[in-house]
Amino acid sequence: MPAPRRRLLWFLLLPVVLVAAFLTIRARRDTPRYATIAVDRGDVADVVGATGILQAVITVQVGSQVSGTIEHLYADFNSTVKKDQVVAKLEQSLFIARLNQAKANLASARAQVERSQAAIDDAKQKYERARELAAKDLVPPSDLESARATYEGAVAQNAADKAAVKQSEAAQNQAQVDLDHTVITAPVDGVVLARNVDIGQTVAASFTAPVLFVIANDLTHMEVNASIDEADIGRVRTGQDVTFGVDAFPDDTFRGRVEQVRLQPVTTNNVVTYNTIITVDNESLRLMPGMTATVSVIVRRRDKVLRIPAAALRFRPEGYEDTRGTRPAGGAPGGTSGPPVAASLGPGARPGGGQGTGGPGGGAWRRRAEGGAPATGGAAPGGPGGGTGRPGLVFVLGPGDAPRPTPVRLGLSDGRYIEVVEGLEEGAKVVTGFEDARSPRPQPSASGTNNPFQPGRFQPRTR
Repeated sequence: MPAPRRRLLWFLLLPVVLVAAFLTIRARRDTPRYATIAVDRGDVADVVGATGILQAVITVQVGSQVSGTIEHLYADFNSTVKKDQVVAKLEQSLFIARLNQAKANLASARAQVERSQAAIDDAKQKYERARELAAKDLVPPSDLESARATYEGAVAQNAADKAAVKQSEAAQNQAQVDLDHTVITAPVDGVVLARNVDIGQTVAASFTAPVLFVIANDLTHMEVNASIDEADIGRVRTGQDVTFGVDAFPDDTFRGRVEQVRLQPVTTNNVVTYNTIITVDNESLRLMPGMTATVSVIVRRRDKVLRIPAAALRFRPEGYEDTRGTRPAGGAPGGTSGPPVAASLGPGARPGGGQGTGGPGGGAWRRRAEGGAPATGGAAPGGPGGGTGRPGLVFVLGPGDAPRPTPVRLGLSDGRYIEVVEGLEEGAKVVTGFEDARSPRPQPSASGTNNPFQPGRFQPRTR
């Protein structure tokens, strides 16, 4: 063959080869690869989440009942104190002077009582003598009446002086109590959390006692004051187990128990919450008052049950249409683009152009969902013999790595994993998404709210 003719033949074949290579590469790139995870057994718990503050069971604010200047401090931050141990002392000179004055007033009042008692004795003698003389008509009646009035006045004065003695005794006791209050002691055994005064500082006790120290009674037993939303408080009961974590120990999980659900509502920015007290053992003393705890109240729990990740319920292949009154993913406005799964569409289907109604590939998907491919392990959700649990739909890899819709019955959920009551066997591979970014992204959850706990209705995304 002449050289010009061979070159012409090569020029004619080159576009065909390039087009074939382009189509082959594109077909490989458009073939989706699915990310899967095997159904396993594990623990699933239905929990109520909240946040709370760690605090001591008993926290005492130690104050001063009298005003004065701090003379000595015998406790500091983190000091361990015993009941009746002296923690502070006020300057006492003024209180000692007041006590001495009260003692002098008491002594004077007692002397006055003795003086009035002598006046009674004298008036009594005069009254008796006047009465004898009046009986013999030796003195006029006016003298008798005057002697009687003098005697009765002396008795009344003596009673008043005795009352003054009691008043002086009360004043002395008050001065003694004020002096005793200058020595401040710990009311309970515990640890000093806060010290609010320094030596030389003046404290003024007027209508309220100034707080000098804050003492926690026992830090080995603490409590979490959690705020639980009104939508979840109905599921919280006394005695339920609780797990929580703190930012100081991100790798550790602590445990407690619901001790009390307080009935008083707390409204903040139109949000109603209820304080729930959770008791915690803190023998290691790692937990400190004031730490923020992320609380999970365990309402129900299932151990060693079949479970799947929540992402498996959110996955929907391109072109799938749920026959329970939903719209296909591929035909929804603003839906993800990409080739549908031709291996699972059925005979006669082709990527990008479905048969029947409902968008690309919608007819074939509908035929399989209605009965073209039997589901493993249970009846269709909502149908006769569907079993217990709420219905859901996942996709399991079948022959040729093609996703196959499989109805399941779901139980508890902890947000990450969901219990499978019926429909799957241990080890089955459920599809959770696409492996590479070039493949179409999984569709939203069946609930339309991307909530993995309520599958069943498909809501297409809109722009």
